[in-house]
Amino acid sequence: MVELIGMSTVEFGIVPLGAPMRLTPKHGFWIFDESRVVVETINTELSFDTADDLDLYGRTWDRLNESAAYGARAHRIIARARHLIAPS
Repeated sequence: MVELIGMSTVEFGIVPLGAPMRLTPKHGFWIFDESRVVVETINTELSFDTADDLDLYGRTWDRLNESAAYGARAHRIIARARHLIAPS
């Protein structure tokens, strides 16, 4: 993942533990080219492409993005986590 940071086509954010969040989604999702959303739950994968679903997940992403760290701050969070989990 770390090697992706800095690529012009990738924006990588980290939501730090303890960050204030307006919303906490209960499942993972991916937005592809603002044309499709793939949602993974514990037992299935769903794909949505309607304007309403894209808008819903777009708003959800915006809320998560408000709490995310980017750039140097994201690098520091990743480095700290790697240090904490590195074998002694």
